Amino acid sequence: MQMLRDQIAAYQPANEQEAADQQLMLSFMDRNPDCLNRSNLAAHFSASGWIVNKARDKVLLCYHKVYDSWSWTGGHADGESDLEAVAIREANEETGVHAVSVFPGRIFSLETLYVMGHEKRGQYVPCHLHLNLTYLLEADEDEVLTVNQEENSGVRWFPNAEVLTRPTEPWMVERVYRKLLERTAAIQNN
Repeated sequence: MQMLRDQIAAYQPANEQEAADQQLMLSFMDRNPDCLNRSNLAAHFSASGWIVNKARDKVLLCYHKVYDSWSWTGGHADGESDLEAVAIREANEETGVHAVSVFPGRIFSLETLYVMGHEKRGQYVPCHLHLNLTYLLEADEDEVLTVNQEENSGVRWFPNAEVLTRPTEPWMVERVYRKLLERTAAIQNN
């Protein structure tokens, strides 16, 4: 877990939200040795993949059943401290593509996400926080897409111009997806 802590500490926040969330993550890690497991009901680490095509003009989104919205891919750490590997695994499981990291070993963004209470496999999951690390992933848009029926009801590539109009979670659109689109465009322009 020390390597993960070092990666989070070395991350250069791009805005006030990331700076605050970075400090929260580091503090939480120091006080909660179980922060990589869902057994910590207050908060635990998760990883997401912002999946772009090779031209970086499309983003792959899933229609997430719990959030009832188009969203990025991702999942719980479940004890794994290599969150980049978690993000890649979840991207592949949820979409069927073979995503690879654009910046191996580098966090693309970080954010603390509120998860409302919900039912999962017949069990109630209380409200909690996801201490989330996002990785920029790339996949071939010609690959056959598959839907992970347990979590999603759709998988689709969206042109960048549509990415902010499809999700129905205002905070995610304005604070997370907009930031990720802007970062992707900045990389493309360099």
